[in-house]
Parts: sequence; structure tokens; C-alpha cells
Amino acid sequence: MTWSLIARDGDDIGLIVASKFFACGAIVPYVGARTAVASQAFCNPIWGTEGRTRLKTQSAESVMADLVSRDAGQGIRQAHMIDAQGNFAAHTGGDCTDWAGHLIRDNHSVAGNMLAGPEVIHATSAAFAASTGPFAQRLIAAMQAGEAAGGDKRGRQAAGLTIHKGEDHAWLSLRADDHADPLGELDRLWRVAQERYVPFTLGMPTAAAFSGSPTRTHIDAAIAQAEAQRVESGQPSSSFAVDT
Repeated sequence: MTWSLIARDGDDIGLIVASKFFACGAIVPYVGARTAVASQAFCNPIWGTEGRTRLKTQSAESVMADLVSRDAGQGIRQAHMIDAQGNFAAHTGGDCTDWAGHLIRDNHSVAGNMLAGPEVIHATSAAFAASTGPFAQRLIAAMQAGEAAGGDKRGRQAAGLTIHKGEDHAWLSLRADDHADPLGELDRLWRVAQERYVPFTLGMPTAAAFSGSPTRTHIDAAIAQAEAQRVESGQPSSSFAVDT
């Protein structure tokens, strides 16, 4: 099951996944400050947890080779990863269900199994390479292009998106665990995030700024500006939230 995209945009690391498998956004992505692993097919979470840490100081190629060599189930595993230097590596086991495969480009990698065909990962890659705009939006649009090319041959159920901005904690983490249009739901959640959440992150602490912003002044101003721009453009809120 599953196809996913790992990409780097400056210092940002993003991983997005979609599948006809419940909660794929919980079991496939392992993202760190400057590294990421997508462990899929018959997912081995240790590839993700161990790999994410080792990739801080070791190359993606060496980490991948070691994980494959140690795993008696490597034939049913699929994974791809990025190390702290921006290098990618990928593995598709010979016993993964067709269609299964991967590709690596300069700033991203795509891998998938149980797909309609190779056109899925090629469409995903091409759409990401050609896209502009906010990183999250580019990742979602790329996966939607892969879905339009056939996606998971069994159908749709779940998707997840994680972005780190040079920190061990996520800047953004969205999931649709059981949904008729999971990538469409991620797109809606990204629109909701821009209403209040993204402005809120302006004050989030970092490793270099332990306290972050201890006041709300500029956060509230950014939220107000985002609201004003949304209203001026005539766009209704995308949120299901209910005020009381």
C-alpha cells in the first residue's frame, strides 16, 4: 500500500503520504529537524525511528544499506529517506506488491507500492518539480497529481503531511485517517491552518529561542491580517469550528 513524497525546500523538510490504508499518516512518516524516513509497504517502524536519528550524521545510502542488510523481511519493505546533507536513498523490496517502485531527484524522492502504475510516482514528481508557492501547498498538489494518474489501485482512505522547519518538533502535522477524499481533506486543513495556526507559529519556541515569543502582540496582529485578507478576497472560512 501507499505512495509518498519526501522533499526539501531550503531548510524545510516535508513528507506527505496517501494510501488505501487506515491512518497511514501515523505509521509511515518519521521526520526530524533535517532528516526524514518514509517506511511503507510492510512498514518496519524501526527503519523510521533508528534511521531518522542516524541520518543526522550518516549518509542516506549507508543507513539504507545497513537497514536492508539487517532485516530478514527486506523483500516486503519499501522506504526512502533524506539525510542531513540533503542526499536521498530508496529501497523497494522485490516482494512488494505491483506496481511498486521509486525515483530520486535533486530535492525530492517518491516511492510507492500497490499503485496503478509507474505513472503515479512520475506524475507526483513532475508536479512537485513544476510547482511554486507555499511548501505545504506544493506537496499536496503533487500528491493530487499522482492520485489523478491512478494513485493507490485499491482506492483512497488516508493521508498525512508533516513539515519540520529545522527543529526536532514539527511546524505542521496534518492527518486524515479515514476519509473519502483524504488529500482533499489535507488541502482543506491547510487552508484552515492559514487562518490562525500558521500566524500562531510565529511565536513558537525553537532550540535557539527557548521562550519563543512570550507576548501575543505580533501573533494577534498576524491573525488579524490573515482574517482581513481572507474577508477582502471573499473567501469563507474553511474551518468546521463552532464559536460559543
